[in-house]
Amino acid sequence: MAHANARTTVYARKLIVFRVLSGHRPGEVAKQLGVSRQTVYKWVRRFRAEGLAGLADRSSRPHRMPRRTSVAATAAIVAARRTHHAGPVRLAAILGLAASTIGAVLARAGMPRLADVDRLTGELLRGRRHSDRRYEHDHPGDLLHIDVKKLGRVPDGGGWRIHGRSEEVRGRGLGWDYVHVAIDDHTRLAYAEVLPDERAATCAGFLTRAAAWFAAQNVTIRRVLTDNALSYRRGADWIDACTRLGIARRFIQPGHPWTNGKAERFNRTLQTEWAYATAWMSNDERTTALDSWLSHYNTARSHSALGGHPPVSRLAV
Repeated sequence: MAHANARTTVYARKLIVFRVLSGHRPGEVAKQLGVSRQTVYKWVRRFRAEGLAGLADRSSRPHRMPRRTSVAATAAIVAARRTHHAGPVRLAAILGLAASTIGAVLARAGMPRLADVDRLTGELLRGRRHSDRRYEHDHPGDLLHIDVKKLGRVPDGGGWRIHGRSEEVRGRGLGWDYVHVAIDDHTRLAYAEVLPDERAATCAGFLTRAAAWFAAQNVTIRRVLTDNALSYRRGADWIDACTRLGIARRFIQPGHPWTNGKAERFNRTLQTEWAYATAWMSNDERTTALDSWLSHYNTARSHSALGGHPPVSRLAV
């Protein structure tokens, strides 16, 4: 995920470094990408000192916070919230502190929203839409996350990203591409294909080819996690493929898409760094570019969950 205060993404930083090292002047690169020369110098300096890992996002938290709310005041705020079941404004009057300070402390303490609790007892009434539990399987192949991302096809000559939302491109929709993705839970190695649909036979063929690709990387798939689409739940072709490959099927809990979060997060990266990274002139051009982007993702792109290293680095561990 991009840094909350960052002016550039990791992709833009790599572009800065590539252009400067290719002979472009820093001032020219700054104008091309809409940043200052100081920004260009900063990322080039970090790349020369740390390599690709130096271009990864860093926390903006200061090294020292001399004015941070004291431990005693924090404890008093949390205790008051549990006693009065009130919001920051009411607690401000009770404690004699700023409401903004109380709100920040409650957020850091992970206190639930008032809308989610019983005002009389403070008991939690509603479940959260995400979980703080994070998991990672110990070995490559222990779990393969699979999902499908639907993308609008690109007309020949380019779509609205080139021509704008004008009459020239109105009504030129060509249907959808279905990008089937597979992410290994431990290594984050990714495999993807652009396919015409998401029927069970298509999904089964994708799984077969994905398993062969991972086998070529010395990764044997043992379990696969998907959503509850009928192609995965009841599709005879999908069930047969899993049985033939010796892969156990797993499904996310209905209404909990974050259970398959690694695939969902990869889908977003796929969109920003490949599907929508440039204004494609045709659908074939975009599809052809997928393989090279996947190779870059697996072997060169820094991954925040892997300490700034690419997924392939996990194969050697």
